[in-house]
Order: sequence, then structure tokens, then C-alpha cells
Amino acid sequence: MATQVTSKTPVTANTDEPVQNKHSFGFWLREYGWRHLVGVVVVIYALVPIIYIISASLNPGGTLTGSNQLFQKIDFENYQRLGGTRFWHWMGNSLVIAISVSVGTVLMAAAAAYAFSRFRFTGRRVGLTSLLIIQMFPQMLAFVAIFLLLLNLGDVVPILGVNSTLALIAVYLGGALGVNTFLLYGFFNTIPKELDEAAKIDGLSHGQIYWQIILRLAAPILSVVALLSFISTFGEFVIARVVLQQEENWTVAIGLYSWVASRLDANWGQFAAGAIIASIPILLLFLFLQKYIVGGLTAGAVKG
Repeated sequence: MATQVTSKTPVTANTDEPVQNKHSFGFWLREYGWRHLVGVVVVIYALVPIIYIISASLNPGGTLTGSNQLFQKIDFENYQRLGGTRFWHWMGNSLVIAISVSVGTVLMAAAAAYAFSRFRFTGRRVGLTSLLIIQMFPQMLAFVAIFLLLLNLGDVVPILGVNSTLALIAVYLGGALGVNTFLLYGFFNTIPKELDEAAKIDGLSHGQIYWQIILRLAAPILSVVALLSFISTFGEFVIARVVLQQEENWTVAIGLYSWVASRLDANWGQFAAGAIIASIPILLLFLFLQKYIVGGLTAGAVKG
């Protein structure tokens, strides 16, 4: 019986398209280069105002028009003048308020989120819905109502009236409670409830479970909440300007604004110097804790 041998000839595709060289500049530009170009443009766009305000802070003239030529004059006179003002006192007030709000926000929001996540009680769903609706409205829309409320409350409890730092902290805490509670609520839902049950078998109470287990596991998201609360509170101006009226109680944002509020006596050089120094705490804190931001926010963005 004859065996027929067939030869298989490889078929090559006959295409007229030229083969792209992966080492060519055109290929690199289409695949990767445009991303670098976009990144460079964004960095330049962000650095231009920073460089300009640094140049203005080193200009002894005190005007922004005199700073159009960057670093034409370099003098630290504006920084030296800060020692003769209340700037450092305002910085201290801002730090006290921001740190207090950060710590208070973490404690209050974590406790509320743990209750919504672990307990089933009457009004739970209504409470979550109310927080969701309330946080849709910016806090500054209610600054007139806040002023009138503090004005009347000061007649009964002076420490919580207008021009009180404690009153301003309470206002900030109320505004930050809703969004941070939802953020922590989503994160707590990702923690298995079996841990709670195992801890109860070992004899731990709800308080011990909360402080010794839940909060330790939620350390990344708690750091994010504290960081965002500090940043948003440290430079807030509208509500702080309404509540705080005496100069000794001002925050750094109000104090810097007072230097340029009058067009005739505006000292933009001193304002720029103070703004640069005021940005240092936020910059250092952000650089130190930025690794927690993406991980904490994505972990908290879980539907409960």
C-alpha cells in the first residue's frame, strides 16, 4: 500500500504594512512619550505659581508687579518682618484648631461608623440616609445660620459663642462627621465579622473589640481621615472669618487676608512669605502620609 507524503509549506502572510521598529523614536512617542509630555506640562503648570510666589516673598518691594521678573531681587526682609506681627500666634491657633478637629473627627466618625456597621438598631437606615443627604450640601452655605446660632448660644454658654475657638472646632466637627462616617463605614464593612465573634468567645466586650481590634485594623483609613481633616481645616477661611472676630483669635488664613484686604496698604511680599511658611506643615504632613491616601480611600470606597 503506497503511502502518500505531503509536504507542508509554511504560509507567510503577504502584507504591505512595514514592521514597526520598537526602538524607533516614533514608536516610543506614540506608546509612551505622550504620557511623559503630559506629565511635564502638568508639573510646569503647577510649579509656575509656586515659583512666582517664592519670588514675590523675596522681593523687598512688597508688590506683585515688581515680581514679574523672577528673582530679580533676593532679600529675606519679608520673612524678618513676620517676627514683628502676630503671624506665629495665628499659626499656633491654626495648628491647635486643625489638630483638635483631626483627632475629634477620627474619634467621632470611627465610633459612629462602627455602630452603623456592626449593630442593627431602630433608625439605622434613616440615620445613614440622613448623613448621605446632609453631606451633599457644602458647609459654607449655612454660615449665616451658624453665626446666628452661635450668637444666641453665646448668651447662654459664652465659651460656645461667637469669637470662640472651641465653637469653631465644634462647627468643623459637625461638618466633617457625615462624609468621614461614610468613609469609615465602608472600611469597617470589609473587616470580617468573624473576628468579632471570635473575640466575643474569648470574653471580650464590644468596647474591647472596638479599641483593641477594629481600630488597629483600620489604622490606614484613620490616618487618611486625620490627614484630610487637618488639610481642610488648617486653611479654611469663610467660616473662620465669620466666627472669629478678634485679632488674637484669628487663624493664619484670616491673618494673611488682613494684610492684603486694603488695596492701599497691601503688602503682597509679606503675604507671600507668610503663605509659604504656612504651607510647610501641610506639605510635610502630606508627604509623610501620602502612602496611606490611595490605599485608605480605595479600601473605604466599598458598598456596605
